[in-house]
Amino acid sequence: MPFDPNAANIVVGVVGTGSMGRGIVQVSAQGGMRVIAYDEKPGAAEAAKAYIAKTLDGLVQKGRVAQADAKSAVDRIALASSLEEVAKADIVVEAIVERLDVKQEVFAKIDSLAGPDTIIASNTSSLPITAIAAKCKRPERVGGMHFFNPVPVMRLVEVIPGLKTAPWVVDAMMVIGRRMMREPVLCTDSPAFLVNHVGRAFVPEAQRILSENIASASEIDRILTGAPGFKMGPFTLADMVGIDVQHAVMESIHAQFYGEPAYAPFPISALRVAGGLYGRKTGGGWYDYKNGEKVEPLLAVAPSARPKSVWVRPSDHHPELQEPLIALFKQAGAEVETGAKPSASALIVITPVGYDLTTAIVELKLDAARSVAIDVLFGMKGPRTLMVTPATDPVMRDAAHGLLAADGQPVIAINDSPGFVAQRIVAQIVNVACGVAQRAIATPADIDKGTKLGLGYPFGPLEWGDQLGAGRILFILERLQAFYGEPRYRPNPWLKRRVALGLPLSAPEGRG
Repeated sequence: MPFDPNAANIVVGVVGTGSMGRGIVQVSAQGGMRVIAYDEKPGAAEAAKAYIAKTLDGLVQKGRVAQADAKSAVDRIALASSLEEVAKADIVVEAIVERLDVKQEVFAKIDSLAGPDTIIASNTSSLPITAIAAKCKRPERVGGMHFFNPVPVMRLVEVIPGLKTAPWVVDAMMVIGRRMMREPVLCTDSPAFLVNHVGRAFVPEAQRILSENIASASEIDRILTGAPGFKMGPFTLADMVGIDVQHAVMESIHAQFYGEPAYAPFPISALRVAGGLYGRKTGGGWYDYKNGEKVEPLLAVAPSARPKSVWVRPSDHHPELQEPLIALFKQAGAEVETGAKPSASALIVITPVGYDLTTAIVELKLDAARSVAIDVLFGMKGPRTLMVTPATDPVMRDAAHGLLAADGQPVIAINDSPGFVAQRIVAQIVNVACGVAQRAIATPADIDKGTKLGLGYPFGPLEWGDQLGAGRILFILERLQAFYGEPRYRPNPWLKRRVALGLPLSAPEGRG
């Protein structure tokens, strides 16, 4: 290794001091390394240092950082007036505009100025590292260090070698990432790298559900932030990021994967972009905003109606998931029938995994007017999901809603869908992650770690698949594919093989 990344005198150069660049400067300085910051815009680097000083002072006031540590960190930040000064650093991290031609020009210049042992890293979120390095005479010392915004808060950094990156450069970037107090994950140079690749399931599938009028945007958000435990729903997230930004990313990644059906965006997103409805920053997107605050549509009030009796179809595959539901019905005073078939007037409840209600009614020969479905896969925390078909009697629908909300938990009634809302989105997340593992973009452990740290999901996708049951995930995808007849839902080979062999989704490939 040409230099020791653990050495006390390591110097980090940062080119570009916008929100990402100044965050990289801050964590480098707080990690005990000296920093040289440069921005071609006059005064930008000075403003970034002042911003960091103010930020650290705020942390001191809150008792999160010692005053001496904050002062030392700021003192370690030097400002450069040219690329020549930055090129003297041991590692230079670029955080400029996301344009390949601009990055290639800057990298070629740093490459010509820096000594042979200097690492040049890009913070790009979407451009190939191999392409960025292509104009450099020494592409072997070029790599990617993709941080997440805001850098001081988001603990993750993706380390990405290009096709020509030397192994010592990769090792050094991993060490320096840890010295910046980040959690590095190693991934290959592929479209969207690791975290943004896994994220292809969450928003596009939610848009598919919305476009089919299965549920509204706010209902989908509420369902996913309920029992499944997502911190933020896909439509709230889109409004925060900017629908214009998010849609452009979806189109770019879809194109980079040559039209992979699983990553296809939907016209409803493009329409909002065309109309200038970008989300919070424009005062309207998937939600309306008043004085900068999201206007949350109210959920429907639970009907007072209750069924006289209810028959829950016994499950051969998940009887344990039905137990809390049956207990709720009994506690609410409903007569729960235990016969092999429902009585002539009972509300018919099924708890399918993967199936849509219509298909279940036909295959099981149930009375469509009295049949509803309830999602129990993620537990009974609200909002609970009640699913109906066009044939469901409104009287029975309301009675089911009232009964399901008997303990005060909110209920959302949705139109018929294979896998309800949460099942199909989580299954897609697991499936996409299995694709990342199958392509050897990252190890199973890094896929789970990167997803939790970078996306804030309650579980890593492979971990989640094993927790819910990989066989169930596979079945949900098979039902979606059978119902829609689309390759969008085809199960990944990584998932299929491990289910067939009874192995966890984290099991590595056979030849290591």
